[in-house]
Amino acid sequence: MSQHPNGIPAHGGHLINRIATPAERQEFMEKAESLPQVKLDKRALSDLVMIAIGGFSPLNGFMEAADYETVVTDMRLQNGLPWSIPVTLPVSEEVADSIKEGSWVRLDSPDGEFVGVLELTQKFRYNKAHEAINVYRTDEIKHPGVKVLYDAGPINLAGPVWLLERHPHPLFPKYQIDPAESRKLFLERDWKTVVGFQTRNPIHRAHEYIQKCALEVVDGLFLHPLVGATKSDDIPADVRMRCYEIMFEKYFPQNRVIMAINPSAMRYAGPREAIFHALVRKNYGCTHFIVGRDHAGVGDYYGTYDAQYIFDEFEPGELDIVPMKFEHAFYCTRTKGMATSKTSPSLPEERIHLSGTKVREMLRRGELPPPEFSRPEVAKELAKAMKASS
Repeated sequence: MSQHPNGIPAHGGHLINRIATPAERQEFMEKAESLPQVKLDKRALSDLVMIAIGGFSPLNGFMEAADYETVVTDMRLQNGLPWSIPVTLPVSEEVADSIKEGSWVRLDSPDGEFVGVLELTQKFRYNKAHEAINVYRTDEIKHPGVKVLYDAGPINLAGPVWLLERHPHPLFPKYQIDPAESRKLFLERDWKTVVGFQTRNPIHRAHEYIQKCALEVVDGLFLHPLVGATKSDDIPADVRMRCYEIMFEKYFPQNRVIMAINPSAMRYAGPREAIFHALVRKNYGCTHFIVGRDHAGVGDYYGTYDAQYIFDEFEPGELDIVPMKFEHAFYCTRTKGMATSKTSPSLPEERIHLSGTKVREMLRRGELPPPEFSRPEVAKELAKAMKASS
C-alpha cells in the first residue's frame, strides 16, 4: 500500500473536481436557454454528482467508446487502469440525432432543474447484450441491472461534465461528506488505515460483527451506506439511515467511526460492482474495503464468494486498496456469540442467520427479528417503518 502525505492517492493519481466555479456557473446559466437539453434519470444524476465530487476519479465525464469497450471486456480503462463498471449516458435515437458532437448540452434533473453541462465529444451506439453478459454475467431481463440497461436508449453521449452546484442532500445533509472532506477528516483524526463498508440494507448483527473485526486491525471505520437509486423492494434509505444512527450511537466507539452517505445508484452487478465499490471508497480515502457474502448480488446470479475471488484477477497493489474478505457471519448458539465457520465449532443447526428477505417477511407479519439477528432497537425501527408503509 503506497503512503502519501494526504492519505492514499485517488484512483488514477489525483482527485477529480468537476463542480463549476461561480464564474463558470454564471456562464452556463447565461447559455441555458440556447443549449440542447437532456433529462437525466436518477442513476445518471447520481453518476453526474459522483463524477463531479471525485467519487469516480479518474473519470471527468461520461465514457467515450474506447474506454467503454475496454471496461466492458477487460475491466480496465483504455490506459490500463482498473475500472469495472461502465459509466455512460444513454439516450434515445431522437435525442442523439438532435445534438451535434462538439456542442454543449444542458443536463436537467428528473424534475427538470438545470443541474449540469456536458461537452459532447462523442456519440456512439453500443451492444446491450455484450454489456449485460460481461458486466452482469447474465442477459436475463429479470435481473434489475440488466433491466435498466435494456430499458435505456441505444446511443451513449460522452464527454466531460460540470455540475453547476453542489446542493446539500435533501434528506441527509449532515452525512453528506464528499471525498475531499472525508480525506481531510481521516487526516485530522490521524487515521492512517481506514476500512470502508458498503451497504444498501439495514445493519444487522452479521454486519456489526465483521465491521468490528475489521476495526480491530485498522484505525477507523468509514460506514458508507448507499442512498442512490435501489430496487423498489429494498428498504428505503431514510429507514436504513435511522437504523445506522441507532447502531452508531449505541454500539460503536464514536471516535473510531465516521458515517457518510454514498450518493451512487446500485447496479446489482455482484463481483464487478465489488471492485467498483472498492475503487470509489479508495477515492474517499479508504485503505481497506470489506467484502462479505454475495457483495452487491441479487437473486442467485453470483456465487456466494465470487465478489471476493474477482480481486485475485488483479496484480497485488494494482487496485491500491486492500479487500478484507469475510465469510458469512451468524449467531452461534453453542458459543453464545457472533462467529463464522472459520471461528465456530458449531453444527449447521446451531447457527442462526436470516436473510434480508426473511426479515422483511417477518416484519410484514408484525414479528420482530430475534436479537441474535438484529439489535432490538433496530428491529423496532424496522417494524415501525414497515407498519407505516403497509
